[in-house]
Amino acid sequence: MSAGAGVSDEAAVVLVVANETLAGRELIEAVRRRADRGPIRAVVVAPVNEPAAGYVVYEHTRRAAAGRRLDRTLSALRDAGIPAHGGVFDGGPLSAVKDVLEQEHVDELIVSTHPEARSGWLRRDLLDEIRKAAGSRPVEHVVADVGAATGATNVLVVANETVLSEPLLDTIRQRSAQGAVSFLIVCPQSDPSGGEHVHPDAERRLRAALSELRSAGIEAHGQIAHPDPYTAVMETIHDERVDELIVSTFPGERSGWLRRDLVGRLRADAGIPIQHVVVEPSQVEVPA
Repeated sequence: MSAGAGVSDEAAVVLVVANETLAGRELIEAVRRRADRGPIRAVVVAPVNEPAAGYVVYEHTRRAAAGRRLDRTLSALRDAGIPAHGGVFDGGPLSAVKDVLEQEHVDELIVSTHPEARSGWLRRDLLDEIRKAAGSRPVEHVVADVGAATGATNVLVVANETVLSEPLLDTIRQRSAQGAVSFLIVCPQSDPSGGEHVHPDAERRLRAALSELRSAGIEAHGQIAHPDPYTAVMETIHDERVDELIVSTFPGERSGWLRRDLVGRLRADAGIPIQHVVVEPSQVEVPA
């Protein structure tokens, strides 16, 4: 990455790092306040959110979302007269910061996150790790409650054999119609004996469900995760900002998840609203 044309050599280089809060008002204002103290050049990093566990499917949807946030942020900064450029980075925020620090001179950093209760970065101590990577460079932490400001909601959906069922897809469509929302669909690995190998049926079901939803203009991405659904959900909540949870199961004794009281345990431990969708076996669609 190189400095923009016409930027003074005296301009301080400020590395700006954020994910969902990248285009948030609080972050843009923080960069503007820094520019008011003296000329700066902003280098904006938009990490692709990668889970600590699980196999990401349709990863390019996450990358495209990061790219849209990056474009909005660069436009806002340039409109404010601040020279800015940046990029989308794979591998997570810490890796992205280290890459940029190795590639070009940086004087200081501004890192934006959700509030602590909603921030996967803070729960994973990523801010502290970024401070360590920054060394003696100042690091400003900006808290931006983008979800509260915009009404945008992140909904986690956990399903396996029922992921392509019409009751679940209808529930997702209805929730999408209520306002700005994105969906992360997690399908627990259906063949735990397979080790690192993703069971092909699980992946086909998930890809088909994502394709169906995205064709309707619904923002959805997904991953194959830990074979235990409780663990899969709690790991995801730890990794990501999750506002609501939809759990899809077969009814009663037909469901191994219900026999293990999955919904009850999640209601007790997840700390977010939960909707339970019951799907009859006859309503399950098998992908081609």
